[in-house]
Amino acid sequence: MTQGADLFSLATDARHVAGVDEAGRGPLAGPVAVAAVILDPARPIEGLDDSKKLSGKRRLALFPLIQSRALAWHIELVDAGEIDRINILQATLQGMARAVAALQPRASLARIDGNKVPTGLPCHGEALVGGDALDPAIMAASILAKVARDRWMLELHARFPVYGFDAHKGYPTPEHLAALALHGPCPAHRRSFAPVRRALQAVVPA
Repeated sequence: MTQGADLFSLATDARHVAGVDEAGRGPLAGPVAVAAVILDPARPIEGLDDSKKLSGKRRLALFPLIQSRALAWHIELVDAGEIDRINILQATLQGMARAVAALQPRASLARIDGNKVPTGLPCHGEALVGGDALDPAIMAASILAKVARDRWMLELHARFPVYGFDAHKGYPTPEHLAALALHGPCPAHRRSFAPVRRALQAVVPA
């Protein structure tokens, strides 16, 4: 899917192609993290890959390299409140648009991992299914988003240790669901997600 005209030629000719990806659409708590990256061809980064295929140690090593060698990068954290207001898909797409808009220098093309192009992009947009395994800039964005979100969840764990956010990062593991049933949701839980909504209803007096 594309937005704009003749994006194939733009993708090959544009100087500032941004890769865009997210982390954390599925969890019951915490933000969805979105990153946009414009790589510098003069400063290549070895070892880029889909963040899900990399070890945590490797992601942590690549994180500062991407930040120091990229022409531009931005990480946008979309909180649970916004997710609950407009739904996870729209919150992710709006976060992507904001991340691209924050890049300096500006992107001339945003290549989005997935099958949807956000509205409100400040440049042409192109959706690339499986892009985090195909495009180095999207790979870099996936790493920034994953590491940034994991760090945020560790901070959340320090505030609310009973949920075990340090281990499952907010995903609906049996341990997380058990803690949610026992303690009810915390302020960072996504109340529009069914397991959280059920837990919230269970602790509200009749």
